Amino acid sequence: MNLRVAVVGGGTGGLCLAHGLVRAGVEVAVYERSRTRTERLQGYRVHIDPHGAAALHECLPPDAWQRFVAATGESAHEFAFVTEQLRELAVMREPDAADPAKAHHSVSRISLHQVLSAGLEGILWYDKEFVRYEAGPKDVTLHFADGTAASADLVIGADGANSRVRAQFLPHANRVDTGIVTIVGKAPLSGCAGRFTAGPVYVVAPPGCGMFTAPHLSPEVAVNDETADLDPVLFDNTGSYVTWAYGARNLPADLSELDGAALRSLVLDLIRDWHPDLARLVSDSPEGTVSRLPILTSVPVRPWPSGPVTLLGDAAHSMTPFRGIGANTALRDAQLLCRKLTSGRAAGVAVAEYEREMRKYADKAVRTSARSADQFVSGSRLGRALTRTMFRTLGAAQKLRR
Repeated sequence: MNLRVAVVGGGTGGLCLAHGLVRAGVEVAVYERSRTRTERLQGYRVHIDPHGAAALHECLPPDAWQRFVAATGESAHEFAFVTEQLRELAVMREPDAADPAKAHHSVSRISLHQVLSAGLEGILWYDKEFVRYEAGPKDVTLHFADGTAASADLVIGADGANSRVRAQFLPHANRVDTGIVTIVGKAPLSGCAGRFTAGPVYVVAPPGCGMFTAPHLSPEVAVNDETADLDPVLFDNTGSYVTWAYGARNLPADLSELDGAALRSLVLDLIRDWHPDLARLVSDSPEGTVSRLPILTSVPVRPWPSGPVTLLGDAAHSMTPFRGIGANTALRDAQLLCRKLTSGRAAGVAVAEYEREMRKYADKAVRTSARSADQFVSGSRLGRALTRTMFRTLGAAQKLRR
């Protein structure tokens, strides 16, 4: 194929797409602003659902797919809903999937990035900070902060929620602040109560706040020379841990000035009347793992005219993390766009079809994620009571069925 594709951003969706295009014989280059492959060595677990797993299986070469499967932790098939006193409301259990391409996976973001980065030598270019593009009559020219430039027939903005490609391409496509702020951290799994190691836990807390925990049961991963001296909790693909998030709309305004230790102390104060195991989970989290995360979301925009520039992942549809589907939606984008570009259709037609189909599931994902964020921190006493009653009834039905 003669199509030249430039992907701006070496994140999950962009790298998955690059692998799929390379396998199909498409000329592709990925431009990543990080200076080296190991520049960003912090992060939390990411849940890969069957949509994401199917996309990775289809786009990655077989050896890379096997490395991904080997890098995933032991999957937890139990999802519990509890009160702030850890009284069980409901427990959902999902049977094991025999086919990894149809299964749920827990994986370190760093491990996933390493798997996706491998095998793209001469394709993935680091220290390429995108500045702007110029669309000409024949192709598109990309300009980078180091003064260099590159050209392509199709440019794909996969540069995340703060996408510079989107800012130029769709300047009216903004992200809005939900008013929710989360404080997140992670504790070594070895010291955590059994409730937190069995699977994700949704704490249906008193009105105005919420808490979520999820374990990452790490596989045995060899530590290479570049990472051997790193803290095993911070460098999260060398150890098992439980990640947690506390969220609310009425947190102090000066959170941005607090370090990890101060944020941890704040959460401990806010949950001082909750079950001691929840306080222990927070107190056992090293201060370097505790951080503040304001929750923003994109707002779906009207369809735009298709052309030689398009968007993928958070650059197209940034969503709140409360449904856990952001990365999976980006992978779904990569799978769909790869299929369209390698279908034999003209590039313009392929991009138009991709954008039309992507909007349908992505706009829905953005809306449901925003709705879940509102429910997570609902300040309505009646609404919270009804939520607990709903899960308690569901839990009773599950027990009766078992």
